[in-house]
Amino acid sequence: MSQAAAVPASHGVEPAEAPLTPESWAKLGMWIFLAGDAMSFGALLAVYGAFRLGSPNWPLPSSVLGVQLTGLMTFLLICSSVTMVKGLAAIQDGDQAGLRKFLAFTIGGGVLFLLLQAYEWNHLIHEGMLLTTNPWGATQFGTTFYMTTGFHGCHVFGGVVYLSFVLAKALRGGYSATEFNGVETVGLYWHFVDLVWILVFTFVYLL
Repeated sequence: MSQAAAVPASHGVEPAEAPLTPESWAKLGMWIFLAGDAMSFGALLAVYGAFRLGSPNWPLPSSVLGVQLTGLMTFLLICSSVTMVKGLAAIQDGDQAGLRKFLAFTIGGGVLFLLLQAYEWNHLIHEGMLLTTNPWGATQFGTTFYMTTGFHGCHVFGGVVYLSFVLAKALRGGYSATEFNGVETVGLYWHFVDLVWILVFTFVYLL
């Protein structure tokens, strides 16, 4: 028997053909979830656009919504995405303290975003902008605004909770330079939340 023939067949298996690990399943599951979630946000924005085009008295959003405040909220989310990237890079280098610090900054950005959104909603409600009525007469304006921004706010809240669990595990030393898939997976979710908000900000507040 030749030496080549004695080599087990398993040696010819490409790495890509190896079975999926629990970590890769987690990332695949997150990607599938985000793909479905993107469709939900797309539907909300499409409904908003349809109502806006069909309404003769739709108010100019930039004149009735707090664009400067929302610009600050957008800046906070972008900064929190940066800290998320830095946290992942830190643990990939084996920097446990850096991971904890940047995760805390990311959570702080999300919490500040939610507080500012609550302030914005409270102000708009006092101005008379409710789900079905508002001073400008376009009844669907309040409905689509609160549904779209509220749906995103729920995602930010969920992300803050998710990040808090990841931070709790990090405080126990649960991640390392060779085991950081949990950080990577939550990062995918948080970057998605950031990207979606940029689209919401553009379509609902600026256009």
